Amino acid sequence: MKKLFLAMALALCLSNVKSQIFTAKDGATTVTFFSAAPLENIEAVNKGAIIVLNANSSDLQVRVTMQNFKFKNSLMEEHFNENYMETEKKGPKDATGAVSYPNRNAVFKGKINEKIDYNVDGENKVTVTGKMDMHGVTKDLTLNGTLKKAGSEIVLYSKFEIKVADYNIKVPTMYVKNIAETVDVTINSSLEPYQKKQ
Repeated sequence: MKKLFLAMALALCLSNVKSQIFTAKDGATTVTFFSAAPLENIEAVNKGAIIVLNANSSDLQVRVTMQNFKFKNSLMEEHFNENYMETEKKGPKDATGAVSYPNRNAVFKGKINEKIDYNVDGENKVTVTGKMDMHGVTKDLTLNGTLKKAGSEIVLYSKFEIKVADYNIKVPTMYVKNIAETVDVTINSSLEPYQKKQ
């Protein structure tokens, strides 16, 4: 699935032959979320996000696999996947009869609004406007962040809030005090020029 998403994202980005494509370096992307709650704060880390940036068109795509979030204890991880994100919930079958699992990934597709000169090193404040698809719900979203160019590397950083209710994530009554209504999400990623593997 990781290769399929990357292939699809690259196909869209490469529609312009002169496109300059950047992809996340292996192991160089960290996505965290933090939920402050009265009984216990909840924090998880995900190292498996896929990011593709088309420097010419400013298109940015991010895919985060929900099951890759790691918690400090296994019970939190189990509740996250089973009760909140419902990652094992089956979706409709495709033409081949294969069953889909629509809640396993969160996908953001957007565009950087500011004009960036990728030939010049430096840090730029940016906003990215697009759509977030998560837990079967698609919402318009604008993210604030920074884009830092250093040689051939681009570092992306963003911190934003997500309202749990916006994505139809239902918290079981017995856990209401454990989960905040708003979750803080942070993305930090190092990108490098895409090179087609021989």
